[in-house]
Amino acid sequence: ALQFGDEDKGKDNASPTGGQQSAAPQKSSSPAPSEKPSQAPLPKADFAGSGMSLTGGAVLQNTVPGAKSEGGQYVGGLNAQGAAATWSLDVPKAGKYKLKMTYGVPGKDANTTLTINGEAQTRPVNMANFSKAAAGDWAKGWTNTYSLVELKQGANTIKISCEAGNQCDVVLDQLWLEQG
Repeated sequence: ALQFGDEDKGKDNASPTGGQQSAAPQKSSSPAPSEKPSQAPLPKADFAGSGMSLTGGAVLQNTVPGAKSEGGQYVGGLNAQGAAATWSLDVPKAGKYKLKMTYGVPGKDANTTLTINGEAQTRPVNMANFSKAAAGDWAKGWTNTYSLVELKQGANTIKISCEAGNQCDVVLDQLWLEQG
């Protein structure tokens, strides 16, 4: 299975301290006030890591220069109905988040369907040609957007797919969460 995740994936994230910060070396002085277990970094997705599955013709590619994911990999093949990239992730607490994404378009606007935990969102993801790339210029078409999402504490799935009515001529580079 193809997967992606944050830079720390592959390291044992199961902490014997019940979710406390990892066993990084401690300084002899007291920790800075910002070092709180509740402020753990939010998940980030890179197509070379873990937590991602691709279905319906979506595939990893690396032919368009400018992708920021490791090895220049991104998800292509999203332009066929039913093609999807699904991210499985854990969040520390339930709430509203900004799902930010880097994507590329060939000098024209696109949109995709966003599904959170099996429920399709009513508004498509706007993947406009914000970079103002010329028609057919994939390399200059890299840009970003975001969607506001409601996630539950713990395990969640976020699916970006091409469904009936979408205009999915787009490649997907990275996903990450920010507080919403």
